[in-house]
Amino acid sequence: MAKKVNVDAVEAFNRQMKRLAIFIAVFLVALIFYGLYIDRRLDGFEDSLSHHPPTNLEAEETARFDLYHLTANPVEGQVVYVPAYSHVYHRANDPYLLTITLSVRNTSTDSPIVVKTVRYFDTKGREVKSYLDKPVRLPALGTTEVIVEREDSLGGSGANFLVEWYANTPVTEPIIEAIMIGTTSGQGISFARRGSVISEAVPHPAVEEELPAAKP
Repeated sequence: MAKKVNVDAVEAFNRQMKRLAIFIAVFLVALIFYGLYIDRRLDGFEDSLSHHPPTNLEAEETARFDLYHLTANPVEGQVVYVPAYSHVYHRANDPYLLTITLSVRNTSTDSPIVVKTVRYFDTKGREVKSYLDKPVRLPALGTTEVIVEREDSLGGSGANFLVEWYANTPVTEPIIEAIMIGTTSGQGISFARRGSVISEAVPHPAVEEELPAAKP
């Protein structure tokens, strides 16, 4: 009787092992198919990120050559407020000193502009420095810059610039922004802030000056 029980137990064990083997085989097959599916998805994703050159016009398509350009939002002058930071705070409100670069970029492709004044103010709104002794002429697509050194902390966390510019004809608005950067002990921080127009500034037509060229 005991021998029969043992035989039945062995047969039951064998059946369980067969079921387990079938389950493992099905699981492995499913896992292989899933792996192939994921691999194809990754290949497709990588293909979507790869560089694709622009598509040329087909032979039957024609490009338009009857277009002409108008100045977008033309203006003759502005006063622009540019937020800046001679330091920011980190850890236990410790100041982190930054170098400030004020960049004024003439976006006009054919007309110069004149940067009349660049004035620097501190957190309390007091003028710290005026950076231009004379107005500066920026040629078409030209750029001029003003740098506030890292050690110059007079501006504070609420520093700002007022930039006044004008042109003799309506032009596209220049891009005026402050770029802050700092590095300490192998760590660095950098960010930029774009200026905001606070008023229009149109030059008097009777006033003409000989203006110096901007340094690159």
